[in-house]
Amino acid sequence: MSFTGHEPHSVPYRGMLLALFAGGVATFSQLYSVQGLLPSIAEDLNISSSQAALTVSAATLGLALAVTPWAIISDRIGRRRVIAIALISSVVLGLTSSMMTGFEPLIVVRFLEGIALAGVPGSALAYLADELTPRAVALASGTYISGTTLGGLAGRLVASWVGEPAGWRWGVASVSLMAAGATLFFLLKAPAAQGFTPVEQRGLRPILGKFKRALRGRMTLLYLQGFLLMGGFVAVYNYLAFRLEAPPFLVPASLASLVFIAYLSGTWSAVASGRLVAKLGRRGTLLLSIVVSMAGLLLTLSASLMMIILGMIIFTAGFFAAHAVASGWVPLLAPTTRAQAASLYNLFYYVGSSLLGWLIGVPFMHFGWSTVVLCVVLLQIIAVIFAVFLKQKK
Repeated sequence: MSFTGHEPHSVPYRGMLLALFAGGVATFSQLYSVQGLLPSIAEDLNISSSQAALTVSAATLGLALAVTPWAIISDRIGRRRVIAIALISSVVLGLTSSMMTGFEPLIVVRFLEGIALAGVPGSALAYLADELTPRAVALASGTYISGTTLGGLAGRLVASWVGEPAGWRWGVASVSLMAAGATLFFLLKAPAAQGFTPVEQRGLRPILGKFKRALRGRMTLLYLQGFLLMGGFVAVYNYLAFRLEAPPFLVPASLASLVFIAYLSGTWSAVASGRLVAKLGRRGTLLLSIVVSMAGLLLTLSASLMMIILGMIIFTAGFFAAHAVASGWVPLLAPTTRAQAASLYNLFYYVGSSLLGWLIGVPFMHFGWSTVVLCVVLLQIIAVIFAVFLKQKK
């Protein structure tokens, strides 16, 4: 009898849920662990704020470039094996990055760490699809996404809390040790592959042909949503800590990191956006989400710390709602090239994070926070214009 997938609430299903939740935590805690430590890194290595932001950009660029190659490899050797290799190697590289004493070596190691981490998002959802029934996949994918969200939050908070008294290196190391525990948990709980069938590769031409088809029509407008919105989102979080730790606020790093709790509003809004789509359609929900995010960002121009926090909550909720709509729209517009379209969306998404998250720091160094807000609002306006040309989908 052929394997048809594990059903919800079975023992392997629960193991899969716990394993991929742990995998999401391990991946995104390490990817963004340095974001709350950027002022400390800049001071310790005697570099500018935009140079410090390259420690985030290097890792996200490595991830962007490696997601598709890892997905192709997982077709050959299996999803579980790729995720295990990715997690173990990323922990080793994460601990190595905490030992770097120079800026350039740190950037190189962070880039390699991003390449290693790409194996998880490049294979996780395919692992679910291989091993679970379609009904179980729909339930389990949300658990993995929640692990990525909470992982990103935990990485930033733990690194900042440890890094303030002990130094940024100990902050990074503490997150990698936490990720090591999550990796061990994954290895113990992830069920053995039963539904995986190796895909025979027949050269690059068929693969490239699918990517070419995934770029047709107005798909690029959708990929650009990820590029523009994620680029602005990461820039805001990269440089906000510099603003809060400087006069007139003088907020300690451990307290400034609490602003990342605004991520929880994104966990809620990503789910809520699905209900809005039923009423406004995908384009309408995407446009509304961007406008809400923009309104929240404008509130951060206030001199009141409470208004800044409120603005970040609204900005984050709007961003994650827009991201949920855009990423969920991709497979609908590219039904015959879903995997390739998803890879391209991830590529644009993380390249935007890497490039814009760093570039916006250049005017910030010279002109302050208002230029960050101006640059990101311009990106959001461009995203709105592109979204208008997307066909409405219910």
